[in-house]
Amino acid sequence: MKKIFLLGVIAMSVLACNKTNPLLEQPDTPYGVPAFDQIQLAHYMPAFEEAIRQNKAEVDAIVNNEAEPTFENTIVALDRIGLLLDRVSGVFFNVLEADGNDDMNAIAEQVSPMLSELSDGIILNDRLFQRVKAVYDEREQLGLNAEQMRLVTETYKHFADNGANLPEDKKERLKEINQELGLLSLKFGNNVVAETNSDDVKRFVTDESLLAGLPESAKASAAEEATAAGHPGEWLFTPKRTSFTPVLQYCENRELRKQLLMDYTTRGNHDNGNDNKAVILREMELRIEKAKLFGYENPADYILADCMAKNHQTVDAFLASVWAPSLEAAKREAAALQELLEQDLPGEKLQPWDWWYYAEKLRKAKYALDEEELKPYFELDNVRKGAFGVATKLYGLQFEPLKNMPVYNPDVEVFKVTESDGTLVGILYTDYFPRAGKRPGAWMNNILSQYIDAEGVDHRPVIINVGNFNKPTAGNPSLLSMDDVETLFHEFGHALHGLLSKAHYKSLSGTNTPRDFVELPSQFMENYAYEPEVLKTYAFHYQTGEVIPDELIAKINAAGKFNQGFVTTELLSASILDMDFHELTTAEGLDVNAFEKASLDKMGMIDEIIVRYRPTFYNHIFTTGYEAGYYSYTWAAVLDADAFAAFKETGDLFEPETAKRFRHLLEQGGTRDAQELYLEFRGKEADPKNLLRRKGFID
Repeated sequence: MKKIFLLGVIAMSVLACNKTNPLLEQPDTPYGVPAFDQIQLAHYMPAFEEAIRQNKAEVDAIVNNEAEPTFENTIVALDRIGLLLDRVSGVFFNVLEADGNDDMNAIAEQVSPMLSELSDGIILNDRLFQRVKAVYDEREQLGLNAEQMRLVTETYKHFADNGANLPEDKKERLKEINQELGLLSLKFGNNVVAETNSDDVKRFVTDESLLAGLPESAKASAAEEATAAGHPGEWLFTPKRTSFTPVLQYCENRELRKQLLMDYTTRGNHDNGNDNKAVILREMELRIEKAKLFGYENPADYILADCMAKNHQTVDAFLASVWAPSLEAAKREAAALQELLEQDLPGEKLQPWDWWYYAEKLRKAKYALDEEELKPYFELDNVRKGAFGVATKLYGLQFEPLKNMPVYNPDVEVFKVTESDGTLVGILYTDYFPRAGKRPGAWMNNILSQYIDAEGVDHRPVIINVGNFNKPTAGNPSLLSMDDVETLFHEFGHALHGLLSKAHYKSLSGTNTPRDFVELPSQFMENYAYEPEVLKTYAFHYQTGEVIPDELIAKINAAGKFNQGFVTTELLSASILDMDFHELTTAEGLDVNAFEKASLDKMGMIDEIIVRYRPTFYNHIFTTGYEAGYYSYTWAAVLDADAFAAFKETGDLFEPETAKRFRHLLEQGGTRDAQELYLEFRGKEADPKNLLRRKGFID
């Protein structure tokens, strides 16, 4: 009786929680967006517990179905489970990344093993897998259309690639590995955030003469940061890109440039409580062990089997083909910058903290282009309108700002996206300013994914773009650098991929594509940012309203190939370092710093450039799931340069038929093979020469 009574109390507790927890109810909000304004910290754990319970019950219903396995009662049923968990996770993890705190980190550490256990409990459920396999084995006789066939194939592969075919003892070990990897990933990311926000790297400048050369806008931002930190009359600089980048570009004080760059590039490498070297070692040990459980020699080949590249040899050959011309260009650029430095500091050698400073000087001298001269034309709201305008011209999309929407932070803005006839496409959140609880970088995520339910209702997506751009100051709005402009267009390209999705099944919708294809839509959008006819739609001086003059546009385009050796070498070195880590067959004796040096020496990296992401703050490969995948940015760059060339060849950047074909590619998400989709759009394989030509490496 006591046991029954306790179960009853638990049941009543769950029911009570359901009545009061906004995460467990269909939100009474416009367009069904999350009720961020009602969600409290205490709601998350009960919501996860209930969502996981429901998910397990949904799986049990499929497993215990006495009917023979069919496409509908097994494959489609699996795709439609977990809607509550998707909603809870979509809220929690987006807020954790963009506006987290120690309490949310603690919840994440509790939830991560619970989610790993749930995932493994589904994938490694042999009765469930046998039902999936039965449908897969009969797939050719089922009369399925292309999308249905893709769902069957991808579902089976998902099970097989994640351990469903393993013997029981290896399944148990896989569960342990997955749980530990999940916790290590969280720890790595938390350490990077802690290092970025540490008091040890808050650099207060008390003497304004040390900031000679720094633009007034950058000084104003640093002064406001110092005042907020309790140091009025001083200037504060941190390892956040918006803080230290202007110093690297403009500040005459070489020692300050060095200090800030070292603060940024040594995060997670200080042999303290936030050090990531031991985390990396353990992650690599586990990733290698996991790959070998599946019969692969190294993690790279295990990971790449489902990508366009298929194996590490293909990726290595691809990176080598682009590395050689990039490195040669970087060496030529370094020699030119060394000449400039000699004029200031005879006998001194160019260092990484000198590159941006002298590159900016050379750009001014060679092209009369001063990025500070451009910033007044790149006011954040206008740049965003420019990106929206490109989507309107290409696809007919309309963007309406929504006021009084529930948001998790006052900086967040919300837009309704519709077709030209008013049909809802989706909801877009933008969150562009840095804060203590936000991880570095920029990204796109789904809050709610697109799918079509059993009744044929098309559930439109809720998408978020997040960045870390300059906050407005008392005297100026948020003014973007050229790199920021490209980043905004890039992440908006990802958003369009999610927004335009027309998949029937959520596991195939939007950005659920191979990693070396998913960057195509984002990088494709970057091509439009500095096209003259696009610039004139958004680049207005924030004080005068004057459209950017033709003279400045000409300078931007003339300088378009400037410093591309540096940009590409910095990127590719990170990609090669990533592959070197994940081609390891053992982590025994792995010294992270020594390994990094050996990798850079092997590729012939020049001393004047620091790899874009050093291992101890390389979130892409140790936190966010891009391991053996950072090459994707360059792989997709070949595709995006070729795709943009398709428009250029017509003489119309918005040529309707070409735009229609590219929109169709975006709408398909992962419903078809990525190479097949690209060939359908372009009519031929992507030509790498379009990328090399764009960068100025070949004529």
